[in-house]
Amino acid sequence: MRIAMFTDAYYPRINGVTVSVHSYAAELTKLGHTVCIVCLDYSEEQQKKSFFSQKDSDQKSPFKIVRIPSWSFSAISKEDRVARFDKWRRVKKAMKAFKPDVIHINSEWVIGYFGAMFAHHYKVPFVFTFHTMWEDYLVNYVNFLPDFSLRKIGRSVVKFYLKRADLIIAPTEKISSVVHEYGIQKHVEILPTGIPDNLEKFSLIRQTALGLQLSKKCPQIKGKKILLFVGRIVKEKNLSFLFDVLESVQKKFPKTALLFVGGGPYLEDLQELAAERKLSKSVAFAGYVPSPDMVYFYKMAQVFVFPSKTETQGLVTVEAMLSGLPVVAIGEMGTVDVMQGDHGGFMVKDDVAEFSDKVVALLKNQQLRKKKAQEALDWGKKWKISALTPRLLECYEKAALICKNKHP
Repeated sequence: MRIAMFTDAYYPRINGVTVSVHSYAAELTKLGHTVCIVCLDYSEEQQKKSFFSQKDSDQKSPFKIVRIPSWSFSAISKEDRVARFDKWRRVKKAMKAFKPDVIHINSEWVIGYFGAMFAHHYKVPFVFTFHTMWEDYLVNYVNFLPDFSLRKIGRSVVKFYLKRADLIIAPTEKISSVVHEYGIQKHVEILPTGIPDNLEKFSLIRQTALGLQLSKKCPQIKGKKILLFVGRIVKEKNLSFLFDVLESVQKKFPKTALLFVGGGPYLEDLQELAAERKLSKSVAFAGYVPSPDMVYFYKMAQVFVFPSKTETQGLVTVEAMLSGLPVVAIGEMGTVDVMQGDHGGFMVKDDVAEFSDKVVALLKNQQLRKKKAQEALDWGKKWKISALTPRLLECYEKAALICKNKHP
């Protein structure tokens, strides 16, 4: 099958959509399918900040990548860009040459719009994955419009694709229910993003090197029990909540540290807040870490802590589980679908005392921690990419049949 995946977020921009698109594209290619990703061309400055060479990476990619020139989108986010509308012909030319059997749209902005237009004009089956709750996202990033207007805009943007897609995919049950709340009476396929099967493989030499680097960059965590957060450092992830948790846990285990791994627009603010609260001696920031190295951090921590209440999936929670790291997370949005209760750790309310108590229990009771670590490993296997990709192919085949019946 020839599959064109359209996305407004791709490397060097790192978020859940990027990971989803790349993971599935790589696995589909491994299975013998031909994949083309249509995405943005990022600025040299962004590439330098992420230590990522677009050109080198694209040339080494096992699948085709078509980059579209873009503009800065700083009105909403310094990290995001938007494709230029005048580059539609470039997309159309590339797709005519590629001749896709199916178009899979993973985002709702200009790149996504180009994909929808090509699918419409050339009667190509069109699959849409509803990754992002834009009505919530815009409220956190745009401050020049009232919240009700932003929510209306967010809903309208998503509904454009929901109405036109031959088949809709939602990563969680929660997102699936939102489709119907928006008044779209279509069947929705539930398909989470898969995690690479080789996550647990790691070089001992690389492990030693990373340990030395971390000791140099974050000396304040040496010899302490580590509470780990991994993800983009953004305001909507409720990260300051973890400072309250840390202070509570330290009453029982004074030698406990909190380590943040990841970058983002809220990083400096969070660092300043840690300093204001006099937590700099037990809170550390490792910055962005390449995916192949992440397993080291999961392996060296005692508990994975996840306070986000807006996450549609929470893939890092699954990664932690697949590394045998017990999780304590607030049970809202994607976390509910991933953990489905206390599988692999503890799913708690938005309450500092309850969250802290579960962290303390894991630090105090090694038998409990060992049990939850094994539980995490077993539960996380459900999200391995090799198990999920065949289901994605079934979605493509269903979309092709629906499109064929619409355009006999």
